[in-house]
Amino acid sequence: MIRFEKVVKRFRRHAVLQGIDLEIGRGHRVALIGSNGAGKTTLIRCLLGEYHCQGQVTLAGLNPREHREEVLAKIGFVPQLPPPLRMPVGQLLSFAAGVCGADPARMEEVASRLGLDVARFRRHPFVKLSGGQKQKLLISIALGRDAEVLILDEPAANLDPQARRIFFDLLAQHKDSAAMLISSHRLDEVASLVNRVIELDQGLVVLDDRVADLVDLSSRLDCRLILTRADEAFARAIGPWGFHTLDEGLTWRGQVPGPDRLRFLGMVSRYAALISSLALDEVEQAHA
Repeated sequence: MIRFEKVVKRFRRHAVLQGIDLEIGRGHRVALIGSNGAGKTTLIRCLLGEYHCQGQVTLAGLNPREHREEVLAKIGFVPQLPPPLRMPVGQLLSFAAGVCGADPARMEEVASRLGLDVARFRRHPFVKLSGGQKQKLLISIALGRDAEVLILDEPAANLDPQARRIFFDLLAQHKDSAAMLISSHRLDEVASLVNRVIELDQGLVVLDDRVADLVDLSSRLDCRLILTRADEAFARAIGPWGFHTLDEGLTWRGQVPGPDRLRFLGMVSRYAALISSLALDEVEQAHA
């Protein structure tokens, strides 16, 4: 579906991409990782048709520079940095839906699931939304349509735990029908979302590895935590995860999205001295 053949991109004399050869197919969920300056964003921008480059870049056989509209109609894109658009939210949704022939009501439905009330912000300029609100709207535009390719640049960075849970459910709906390219500085942030890891370093592919596809994107873990004593800081930290206490702060129960288990354990580890017991059990999913 996506092909990079001997792709080179230079800015003046500096080669940011140095002969990239990659092929990404439908159903591939790729973690594109690497440090700042490795070439991740440049590779994405070449795929979006924003840059001229040497070599060949194609999506479904189409060159993104020569067939810009057709290619962009196939792509759902969530940038790391939201664009400084002054367009009102309602107008932005209508415009985005029109570009790809989608129903703006479907995008609004996705936004509602993520916790963003579009009706409340319909006349509000996009640029004046908070970081989390911008992220939710951009995800809604990307996932509220039938995209063949999803390009997600640090997609959940500004999302609260509850919105992340819904985001993973939404990704699960596209996991077989679309190719996904998920860019991140850190593999642990996206490891449970992907089945392939591509690492760039100084414009070269230094790792291209298939990984075990063991985590169901819509899976849940039932969690029970017991503390040695109640602690206000811990209560504030675990509250956004939707946990509740059974006995005024000593015992906590809640569910953690399967793909977010490492992030959750990282948060909990800050309070390791308070924890006397922690149990995580997979919740059986009902199948139609």
